[in-house]
Amino acid sequence: MPKAAVCTAVGAPVEIMDVDLASPKAGEIRVQLGASGVCHSDLSVTNGTLPVALPVVLGHEGAGTITELGEGVDNLAVGDHIVISWVPQCGACFFCERDQGELCESGSAAAMSGGLLDMTPRFSRDGLPVFQMAASGTFTEETVIPAIGAVKIDKDFPMADAALIGCGVLTGFGAAVNTASIRKGDSVVVIGCGGVGLNTIQGAKYAGAERIIAVDMVEGKLNTAKIFGATDTINASDGDAVGKVFELTGGRGADVAFEVIGLGATIEQAFQMTRRGGQAIIVGVPSFDVTLTLMPAMDLLVQEKQIRGCWYGGSNVHTDVPKLARLYQEGTLLLDELISARITLDQVNDALANMSSGEIARSVIEYK
Repeated sequence: MPKAAVCTAVGAPVEIMDVDLASPKAGEIRVQLGASGVCHSDLSVTNGTLPVALPVVLGHEGAGTITELGEGVDNLAVGDHIVISWVPQCGACFFCERDQGELCESGSAAAMSGGLLDMTPRFSRDGLPVFQMAASGTFTEETVIPAIGAVKIDKDFPMADAALIGCGVLTGFGAAVNTASIRKGDSVVVIGCGGVGLNTIQGAKYAGAERIIAVDMVEGKLNTAKIFGATDTINASDGDAVGKVFELTGGRGADVAFEVIGLGATIEQAFQMTRRGGQAIIVGVPSFDVTLTLMPAMDLLVQEKQIRGCWYGGSNVHTDVPKLARLYQEGTLLLDELISARITLDQVNDALANMSSGEIARSVIEYK
């Protein structure tokens, strides 16, 4: 009976409790968690920004060791170390065949259902279902996930770093490398320098951007952004961030602007910061009532600006996770520097509260 961090009501503290965990069904695996990152999306569930079925085991950014295989799982083995993908990717549907695994038909439906591929969870308490956030549920000592949501990694790869690859790194790095069309020498703006924004910055650097402008309202986060590759910083609380971007880009605007917060106002700012013919990439998760007012349609036509959504970094997890692991091992990708605090499961409420303060890049739950 594993211990888990469960959101039972919007606005209430997360409860740490024992839950029952069923054995994996066909095509599923049981995982002993090694680590789980505390992501802003977890906070969004607790405050109601992301509506999900309750009660729910939070967590979707995890890594661990396989302890049991369901029927038909023949590409993984007990003892394998894996990164968990919160959008399981089947590799065979319409979207997967077009290298858009982040939109996988089976995985997307599961991620939104509170269950696994059959839309039912494996957790329960007192005979009643306890749902799993994003087909994962990683704020727990053990979980069951779809086998197609597991990506094998080397056994000597640090669990805490591996967990971060599963969401924040894939989302941010992938936004710059997979979704955007960054060319060598480009200027890039990143609005929001939390965990995902920092990875967007290092993804932009990897893609060849020459000027990377970090925008945030927390000076400490801007200082951290420099470590990850930002060449310039703008504290948005000091005044006109859009105007300052234009000053730094010769009056044209950025080639690519990323919004990594999820607010209507900053999404519109990202679009305004983009030059003629440039791209605005929306990475942050807005609430469902956010709408956009961008510009007159004729201006959109004449300026040839593009605005694109970016889901899960446009990532094919089965190729991108091994790539990111390799870049870390080569010293190209920063992961350890993302970890602001290493905590226990009992400290998850503090981690969520610290995230609200804006000073934390990532807290990581480490399981013994």
